[in-house]
Amino acid sequence: MPIPLSKKPRTKPAETRDLLALAQASLEDGKAEDVVAIDLAGKSTIADHMLIATGRSQRQVAALAERVVTAVKAAGCRPAVEGLRYGDWVLIDAGDLIVHIFRPEVRAFYNLEKMWGVDFAEPSASAS
Repeated sequence: MPIPLSKKPRTKPAETRDLLALAQASLEDGKAEDVVAIDLAGKSTIADHMLIATGRSQRQVAALAERVVTAVKAAGCRPAVEGLRYGDWVLIDAGDLIVHIFRPEVRAFYNLEKMWGVDFAEPSASAS
């Protein structure tokens, strides 16, 4: 039976920051691109932090997701994962931390940063 959102186990603020740093490091180690951290505290009850990152291919998106899941599990969390099989967009719900990993086209389509009021300029293809 799924845990209702209001009964979902939450982490302490210091633990949440540690989990955020751990997930960010996992993404950076896996060569994720354009990693954006969004502070949701006071904006939403779904989580305190959100990470959004881009993988260059379906394979990299899946590998990045596996990396983050492994790291947060080692820290004692039991994350829920959606979309891992397809590799276009993976959602990792680790309680007070939500991680979205997209292929570039999918990230541009959904534009979550705009929804949360964060400026994110998509890198231009001509930039060298």
